[in-house]
Amino acid sequence: MATIHVPTTTRQAFAGWLLGVFGWKAILEPPKDKKYVLVGYAHTSNLDFFPAIAWIWATGLRASWVGKAQLFKGLMKPIMTWLGGIPVDRDKSRNFVQKVADLFAARDELFLIIAAEGTRSRAEYWKTGFYYIALEAKVPLALAYIDWKRREVGIGAYFTPTGNLEADFAAIKGFFEPVVGRDPNKQSPIRLKPKDSIEEGK
Repeated sequence: MATIHVPTTTRQAFAGWLLGVFGWKAILEPPKDKKYVLVGYAHTSNLDFFPAIAWIWATGLRASWVGKAQLFKGLMKPIMTWLGGIPVDRDKSRNFVQKVADLFAARDELFLIIAAEGTRSRAEYWKTGFYYIALEAKVPLALAYIDWKRREVGIGAYFTPTGNLEADFAAIKGFFEPVVGRDPNKQSPIRLKPKDSIEEGK
């Protein structure tokens, strides 16, 4: 997919070494921008967390994610923030895609993780929120993967949405098709909902 990442700090070297102990390689196609939506595949197990977090440490990238504002209250707020969480109010008075796109406009740097499948169980279709957020924010998609067969984790390519969902998704599918999750039986097929049922940001 891309080149093996070469660590530059002690922490990165340790995380890279830890991945190597378990037979994993940290992959990173160096980003050219300071803002992108990171979409990852395939998420089939809670154990995906370990190569994913080790990869984040190994590359030194500051990845963020969005969560319900209710999760960022009291003692949980500093913990969730330290973990890279960004609170977003999920009320229906404003479009969620626009809310997240506004985060990009307000920041000089943002590497935002969005789950394409929305679950670690098998889903019949991918959600398209990640696509519309990148399109609205005018930022590229970082195509990230956890491949348990090849023991590779990381970002292998970048893709800039054009607004043609079907054509763009075909290219995205071509990248992700070789990826094998830890539990292939729970791996979601890389496909969109039928055209007449696709809802923007769902």
